[in-house]
Amino acid sequence: MSDVVLTATEDAVRIITLNRPESLNAMTPEMLDTLTRAAAEAAADPQVRCVVITGAGRGFCAGGDVKAMAASNERTSAGNGGGGLVSRVDVLRQQEEVSRLLHEMPKPTIAAVNGVAAGAGLSLALAADLRIASDQARFTTAFAKVGFSGDFGGTWLLQRLVGPMRARELYFLSEILDAQRALELGIVTKVVPHEQFWPETIALAKRLASGPTLAYGRMKDNFVYGETNTFADTLTREAENMIASGQTEDHRNAARAFVEKREPIFHGR
Repeated sequence: MSDVVLTATEDAVRIITLNRPESLNAMTPEMLDTLTRAAAEAAADPQVRCVVITGAGRGFCAGGDVKAMAASNERTSAGNGGGGLVSRVDVLRQQEEVSRLLHEMPKPTIAAVNGVAAGAGLSLALAADLRIASDQARFTTAFAKVGFSGDFGGTWLLQRLVGPMRARELYFLSEILDAQRALELGIVTKVVPHEQFWPETIALAKRLASGPTLAYGRMKDNFVYGETNTFADTLTREAENMIASGQTEDHRNAARAFVEKREPIFHGR
């Protein structure tokens, strides 16, 4: 796997690190292709029970590499390729799969936001189930500043966190939010002093990785299904997932542990 994205596994936690620290982990096509593969592999690996995505150095992800975009625009204007509109849409949509994977994979995902999260970098963080922010983190949609409309699911995700009116404001005006303001708006789950940021993030990830993996997956399925379906249909989906999770070894062992007044041990089975 390319070194612009690093992966490591620690106690059933897969850590995916964007690794272009010199550019605040700005996205390139190589990074996005590698990132999507890394997320797909983590989603499919039964030994991985929680996924953490973070950035190397001072930033989480500054969004797309605007310098590279400007150079590409110059080549396209000069008639040196660039591909048709449909092909470019298809390429971007495939790259955006990383957001869908983080949002939908049947295991908890955490965005560990160590620094700036801007543009598509913010969208990527929003796609995770939980967001832990360093007190040095900064957040901005950024798209309007470079004449873009937004991608990687940010518009869909942000309005569900802060409401449609506030999301529009954040997109139109590209306000820069510090970590505390992001917490107040409900964009992040928790803000942690920078020196404690990584230990607390890993502690949370390991707690989730030691939990009822199959139940977490069905919880996520309920949430994802409910985002686009009726209440009545979601009740049916919940009933299906509730009965299915009740058939697992984890449930049976946890019920026994409850009766015996001891802590359950979950194996993801």
